[in-house]
Amino acid sequence: MQCERGVGAVLRLCLSGPVEVLVREAPVDLGPPQRRAVLAALAVDAGRPVPVEVLIDRIWGADPPEGARRSLYAHVARIRRLAKRLEDMGDGRLPVLRRSGGYQLDLDPDRIDLHRFHRLAAQARDGTQPDRTRAALLREALDLWRGEPFAGLPGSWPARMRETWRRQRVDAAVRLADIEIRGGDPAAFVGQLADLLDEYPLTEPLAEALMRALYAAGDSGAALRCYAQTRQRLVEELGTEPGRRLWELHQEILRERPLGHERGHEHEHEAVPALPAASATRPPPTAPTTPHRAPAPARTSVPYAAPAQLPLGVPGFTGRTDELARLDALLADAARRPAAVVVSALSGMGGVGKTALAVHWARKVRPAFPDGQLYVNLRGFDPGGAPLAPDRAVRGFLDALGVPAARVPESLDAQVGLYRSLLSGRRVLVVLDNARDADQVRPLLPGAPGCLALVSSRSPLTGLAAAEGAHLLALDLLTAEECRELLAARLGVARVAAEAAAVDEIVVRCAGLPLALAVVAARAAARLAVPLAGFAEELRTAERILDPLDTGDPATAVRTVFHWSYRTLSPQASRLFRLLGLHPGPDADLTALAALAGTGVGRIRAPMAELTAAHLLIEHAPQRYTCHDLLRAYALELVAEHDDEPTVQAATRRVLDHYLHTAYAADALLTRRRHPMTLAPAEPGAQPRQLADYDEALAWLIAEQAILLSAVERPRPGFDGYTWQFAATLTTFLERQANWQALTDVHTAALHAASHHEDLAGQAAGHRGLGLARFQLRDPQGARHHFTRALDLFRQLDNHAGQARTCQNLAKMAWAHGAPREALRHARRSLEHFLLAHDRGGQAVALNDIGWYLAELGELREALDHCRRALPLVQATGDLSGQAHTWDSLGYIHRHLGRHATAVECYDRALALFRKTGDRRSEAIGLTYLGDTHEEAGAPGPALDAFRRALDLFDELGLPEADTLRTRLRTHAPADPAPARRQSVV
Repeated sequence: MQCERGVGAVLRLCLSGPVEVLVREAPVDLGPPQRRAVLAALAVDAGRPVPVEVLIDRIWGADPPEGARRSLYAHVARIRRLAKRLEDMGDGRLPVLRRSGGYQLDLDPDRIDLHRFHRLAAQARDGTQPDRTRAALLREALDLWRGEPFAGLPGSWPARMRETWRRQRVDAAVRLADIEIRGGDPAAFVGQLADLLDEYPLTEPLAEALMRALYAAGDSGAALRCYAQTRQRLVEELGTEPGRRLWELHQEILRERPLGHERGHEHEHEAVPALPAASATRPPPTAPTTPHRAPAPARTSVPYAAPAQLPLGVPGFTGRTDELARLDALLADAARRPAAVVVSALSGMGGVGKTALAVHWARKVRPAFPDGQLYVNLRGFDPGGAPLAPDRAVRGFLDALGVPAARVPESLDAQVGLYRSLLSGRRVLVVLDNARDADQVRPLLPGAPGCLALVSSRSPLTGLAAAEGAHLLALDLLTAEECRELLAARLGVARVAAEAAAVDEIVVRCAGLPLALAVVAARAAARLAVPLAGFAEELRTAERILDPLDTGDPATAVRTVFHWSYRTLSPQASRLFRLLGLHPGPDADLTALAALAGTGVGRIRAPMAELTAAHLLIEHAPQRYTCHDLLRAYALELVAEHDDEPTVQAATRRVLDHYLHTAYAADALLTRRRHPMTLAPAEPGAQPRQLADYDEALAWLIAEQAILLSAVERPRPGFDGYTWQFAATLTTFLERQANWQALTDVHTAALHAASHHEDLAGQAAGHRGLGLARFQLRDPQGARHHFTRALDLFRQLDNHAGQARTCQNLAKMAWAHGAPREALRHARRSLEHFLLAHDRGGQAVALNDIGWYLAELGELREALDHCRRALPLVQATGDLSGQAHTWDSLGYIHRHLGRHATAVECYDRALALFRKTGDRRSEAIGLTYLGDTHEEAGAPGPALDAFRRALDLFDELGLPEADTLRTRLRTHAPADPAPARRQSVV
């Protein structure tokens, strides 16, 4: 619609103060108050249809008089006649259009003062603009305010709208005050703040802003008087003390400290700290400072969870006395100089015991790091593929620190910033094991004093010493005496002393390498009847030397140690050991190892016991097994030497099918919809896991995530088709984990592999996955390109399930960008394709989507019909998440139809299901909707209870919605601030 914009327009509609139409700034006679109420009820949703039932509820409330509908029609007719007269006189247009089930005021929102206010205030939140621009926007917004909104209009709906706009006005004023103070002109806004505080005397953010402005202007006495007056009002009228922030500001002014701006609302990238429940009654005393203690933890918007990730220590650890002493000295020095992060880098050849030393010392000094211990194996020299990328490692740390998936930033730099912020002011030990080089380590180093990073690598990492001041500690082979101590700890002092000569030869043949000694000791401990001289002789007569550990001395035979231990295994155990080299990830559970061997879990336990007894395999966590990367390299050598190509191909296919078919089944339990991809039958012996339910599926995906991602990113030659199939099965899981970088990585690899082999199905899946990633990474143009390409490929393949899901994605993107009609069109196409695919679960989700978009467009009756049709379908498929979202949609629709009691019932059902599925973000949002419903129904106690429960969840999850809701609760000042028991809404 072409129309004049802004304050200088010919015709304007004012909702602040009395509801008025101004033509050339002169008011037009609108008639009786009810007609102004009709115009106001349409104006708040300008440009959108408002159902008749909603209009009646806004004008007359929950109990409208008989004939309310006829009266509404009469008022609309008179407004239309007035609009026609104004248009004929050239005074502007005020069109009220008939829409299905209601009416729409088709007026540019910028001609309505409070809509314009909202737009200007939103623009001012853009932190990329200079302060001068933001201040001008806020001043213009505040200047639009003419008085109490809807002045003179009675009823609960106008009262609620007044409260909403009052909060927005206060927020804008506080943000403008912050800018004025920061810009060096605090006095400029003092008068307006004082006037606002007179209007809203119980609003603490206003009092805080005024106190800051007065103090910055040099009038500390007035600032203290402002606090005293505010406190008196709060105590007398609400029976409560000021909140923590106001109390702390008062203390700073009393001490005449310079005030920073870190508390200001303008710094929206910084979190507003949560108020403890006790702060409403008594400000906390200042905590005493503890000598030699790190500063108090920095406040972040993410709750901190103390991690405890250290692996189990090596049993019978001996030796390394000098190295342990040096690490102890480093820790003591760090305690004396708590001004920097301390980094120690252990280096040495593979198998020399770097991990054993790092973990042993880390576990010993745990009391010095009460805020937790982080550990990651960076797999810098993993024979199975590439090292762990820094973004994967830091993402793992954020998970361990309790950061919800939705709060993990998109870029590596932002993730590192959040990780370091969480460690700021805390004492945390970070163990970075098996690093490839300094570049892999740097993003994972803490950034604040109090923490210590312990790094191990086969490389010397001199770059860390030069740039980060790392203390380097090179580990050599064990001395002969330390080797004897190790063997004595494993085999007993008496046995070692009785065969001193044989022990000396074993020490020489193992070249002082702890890993080799551990393998020999394990075999000797299992065969007590064999003298140690027998082991020494076998080492002496062996032929081959493990190439990576060749020290140039023919007497050292580390490969011989492995080979000798390997050749004493039973045929079943030796075959399983060889096949371990084909496994795609760093560890495996029993079912995956059984698939690798092509046998049942029961039949694999005996060879597993042999391998663990021989120290060739370690149970590093319950029912999960791993082995040293040197042993994996040796296994790869053996499988190439002893097994023919068909055997290798079959074993590889079995283990890949085990993971792929289990992941496919897990995805089906997560989505309850037909997958666009159909898998070929699994290789005999693959034994995919039988997952019982949603919880088991999610737990399995989390546990096997590293292996599944490895299967995509490091495909085996000849198995390229698995690349895109793994990526496709991981799409929903990675999306719900908000792991956009991993989603991008797997589908980039998938699309490359599928394009190389001209696989249209793989290309379609890859484009859809990349579309999802680009959409979440705020690249709508890239997302649309990939979605459109995916849709075209699925259409060529006549794949209706793929087209249905892609249409759903396009609908979601359109809705997110403010195009609900386009979203509705895509959602309806999605339903058509789900019907053709005979996918009941997809049909249910699509029906609910259509209902939601219709509700957004104001077509509430039709929306209700679609969501009611969705409910039995989604219940029949057992999709708990789909049921939760459908009940949530029904609650939204009933609320906007004015059926508050029914809406509350729907929200209660949705919340119970969100809790059951663990969707805590949706639970928090649902609680805010429930609170809104109670509030609209005139039940402030249950509303406040719902809002507080929502705030607790938002805070726990570290979501930005917490700040908005907290501000709303603090400025709302309800009559009964105590949480009330749930009660029926009438």
